[in-house]
Amino acid sequence: MRRDVFQAIADPTRRAILSLIALQAMTPNALAEHFDTSRQAVSKHIKILTECELVNQQVNGREIYYHFNPKKMEEIDHWLQPFRKLWEDRFSQLDNVLRTLNTNKNEK
Repeated sequence: MRRDVFQAIADPTRRAILSLIALQAMTPNALAEHFDTSRQAVSKHIKILTECELVNQQVNGREIYYHFNPKKMEEIDHWLQPFRKLWEDRFSQLDNVLRTLNTNKNEK
């Protein structure tokens, strides 16, 4: 089954894993210490993140370190871009309405 980044980030545990390894590369055991699930469950999440290329692995001796791949997150950023513009426009409109209401209130 082909997975995409949106399926990967849909799960809160995988988002938490991404947040952790965005700060520093981590081993599966180090990651598992942050969750109330088994190491095997964390490994399944890591596998999905790896399949989607959101994380890269680097073998160092007997340890595997997982690194965050920010380039792959660009796919999400591109998808969000039109929504970001919409939100900014709506917030600007709300600012204008609030400013007008505040001005009218102060004039009374």
